[in-house]
Formats: sequence, C-alpha cells, structure tokens
Amino acid sequence: MRQTRNARRAKTVLVAGGAGFLGSHLCEALLRSGWRVICVDNFLTGRMENIISIMDQPGFRLIEQDICRPLDFGEPVDRIFNLACAASPPRYQADPIHTTRTCVIGTLNLLELAVRKDARLLQASTSEVYGDPEQHPQREDYVGHVNCTGPRACYDEGKRTAESLCFDYLRAGKADVRVARIFNTYGPRMDPADGRIVSNLIMQALEKRPLTIFGDGLQTRSFCYVSDLIDGLMRMMDVDPNPGKPVNLGNPGEFTIVRLAALVKTMTGTKSDLRFLPLPQDDPRRRQPDISRAKALLGWTPKVPLNEGLKLTINYFAELEGSRIGDQMTGLAKSARPASGGLQNFPA
Repeated sequence: MRQTRNARRAKTVLVAGGAGFLGSHLCEALLRSGWRVICVDNFLTGRMENIISIMDQPGFRLIEQDICRPLDFGEPVDRIFNLACAASPPRYQADPIHTTRTCVIGTLNLLELAVRKDARLLQASTSEVYGDPEQHPQREDYVGHVNCTGPRACYDEGKRTAESLCFDYLRAGKADVRVARIFNTYGPRMDPADGRIVSNLIMQALEKRPLTIFGDGLQTRSFCYVSDLIDGLMRMMDVDPNPGKPVNLGNPGEFTIVRLAALVKTMTGTKSDLRFLPLPQDDPRRRQPDISRAKALLGWTPKVPLNEGLKLTINYFAELEGSRIGDQMTGLAKSARPASGGLQNFPA
C-alpha cells in the first residue's frame, strides 16, 4: 500500500542547506525535474538571494531552521539531501563547535528523519576526509591523513564521523543512505566573501587588489563546475542498487594555485600583483579525485572545462560587483537629495 499511495502524490525532497551555493542550484534542478522541494536552512552561510528566484514557484517551501534541532513535520518526504554545513575554512573555523555539531548532530537528526519517513538520504561529504593526503590521486579506499586536533578538525573529523553514522545506519538496514565526497566546486552563487580560493582570486582581481596566494602556490586543487557537481549528486541519489560505499565527485583536472591565479589575471585583465602569505596549518598540498567509481557506478564525468567555468563565474561576480557599485551610487544620490520636495535655487 505504501508504494501505491506514494505513486499517487507528488514526490517530495528535502534539501538541508538549500539556500547555500550548492543547495540552491540543487533545489532549482530538482524543481525542473518535477520534485516538490522543501529547503531547510538556518542562513548562517546560506543566502536568501540564492533562492529568491524560486521562492514563489509551486512546489517550493522554505523552512528556516538549524538541523542541529530535530526536524519534525507531518508531510511525507521521499528523499533527503544533506548539504548543511559551512564549507570554506574561514567559515567553518569561525565557530568550530557549531561546525562539529552540524556535521554530527545535524546528520544524526536527518538520519532519524529518514528512518521515520522511509526516505532515501544522500550525505554530502567532502574531500577533506582525506586530509593532507599521502595517496595521489585520492581513491575512496584511502583512509586519509587528518590531524584530529588541528584547526580544520571540526570540519574534517566532523564529516568523517558523519560518514561513519551514515554507513552504520545503512549496515543496520535502518535507512537507504548514500555518501558523496565532494571536491572543490565553483560557480555562480559562491559567496564572494567566504574565503574560498576561486571567489577570493576573482574578487581581488575585479577590485584591483593584490591576488593572495598561500604558501608558494604550488599546492594543487581540482576544480569542478557547479552544474557538473549537481548532475553527479542527482545521479548518486537515483542510482540503484545502493552503491554501499562512498563515491568521489570532482573534476580530476589538477591545477596549481599559481596557475589558477594566472588564469584569473588573464581572464579579468587585471594588473594586480600576486601576494604570497604563510600557508595555513594542515592545508593540503595536493588534491585530485580518482573518479573511476563515479564513472563505473553513475556513468558520470564532469563536462565543463576550467576556462569555460571560470568565464561564467567571473561574469557572475562582475555583475555582483557592478550591482554593489550601483547600489552605493544610488545611496549617495539619495543622501544628496534635499529633505523637502520643493524647488531649489541653483547657481546660474
């Protein structure tokens, strides 16, 4: 009877962290695919402007809540995406205790919701579970090299514990849980002030400030454009049978930070110099996903090359910057207006 009842109603998906960078893109993709979407966000790092275009769409609902508090509502839920957690080092280190609580208690609350609703859950994990890796590229069977007491541990170990919970629920037969390990992702709707390398370099270039590079800039990252990542997440949620193991999602193209900075300089036309700063503690030296498992299980490979994705991202930030300057000019114009609405005397 459960399957018959479910077939008669619109399917509902809950996206925790749905007002964030990735979450908002996911909400849009799910709405286009015909899902009813419940977006849950506490707006600690999520932004209302990310979801303003879908707020009035039929089938979209926003719940403002921290997932560290249990979620309970009467309507059915078929699927749950857990993308709720600050993902940039400056943001997750700003309140490390809350970061750990979000990763562990928040994930536990969503797992319990999945049990109550008989819902499938996808946990957005991270390449940070590999720490500063001694294996390159990183395969899912690599257990990582993480400093459990360092400043990044709130996120790294928090996500590792969340994975442990997910696979315990799966092994116990309590819930259909999938775990995707997300590598560096970029694109429109990144917060320009969140401290991630792509948004940092682009904003600095657009504002004609020095481009800051930590360490010697020879450390590497692999950059996946947001549309590719969302496609991977949706495939991971849909695939049957359950993979039963984590799956890397990221672009295997490997770039040094210096090369990324050079691309940003060329594409923005900035004359800004590079400014080298000390490397933060536990910053990974190399990061590149082995996506063999994603190819085999999901038929997924990223499509958008870095040059193309950077162009789209730079255009987004340039529009934001233009809008910000326009708002400032409007504010100045308003402040210069006379208080009364009467005619003013001007010099001839």
